[in-house]
Amino acid sequence: MKKLVLLFQAVFVVGIGAVAKCGVPEAFMGQELVPDIIPEAPAMLAKVTYPSGAEASLGNELTPTQVKDQPTVSWEADPKSLYTLILTDPDAPSRANPKMREWRHWIVINIPGEDVASGEPVAEYISSAPPQGSGLHRYAFLVYKQPSGKIEFDEPRLNNRNPNRGMFRVAEFATKYALGTPIAGNFYQAQYDDYVPQVYASLDSSRK
Repeated sequence: MKKLVLLFQAVFVVGIGAVAKCGVPEAFMGQELVPDIIPEAPAMLAKVTYPSGAEASLGNELTPTQVKDQPTVSWEADPKSLYTLILTDPDAPSRANPKMREWRHWIVINIPGEDVASGEPVAEYISSAPPQGSGLHRYAFLVYKQPSGKIEFDEPRLNNRNPNRGMFRVAEFATKYALGTPIAGNFYQAQYDDYVPQVYASLDSSRK
């Protein structure tokens, strides 16, 4: 009887993992992140956990307050390979009128394995800050395996006070640096809350 229980538990855990893996492409296509930002969805789930305790879960709604601090992101990684992590908002200033698509919130390149802290941030993390009345925005995390080793980045680097983040194209970025298709991803949705004005106040308007 004990063996049967252990077998059931093992099958259950494997089944949950398979469902999570299979659900990623469907979720990205269901929320039209494919084709809005990428032509092909990642196959695996990237786990995203914020210091507030909030977690991204393939389109769940979080608040800007919950995601104000840089999250922990993990995925199935080869410790001998380098990766790129991107967080992008395709719905700037709104999903109905995305004339500033995309707004890059976070980019880290040359990550050894899944050790994001040891990677090279080229756009420091900025919280979600959807304008008031703009509805829900999608915030997509994408992880790329760097097939050719270290990236030599030749673009302006953005600190967390630099607002010049609009008109980004993650697909063009991936093409430029030969990153291919993202291997893992996740996303959440958020709309305006009372924390958003603090995000805008922290940006350096002189850089506009």
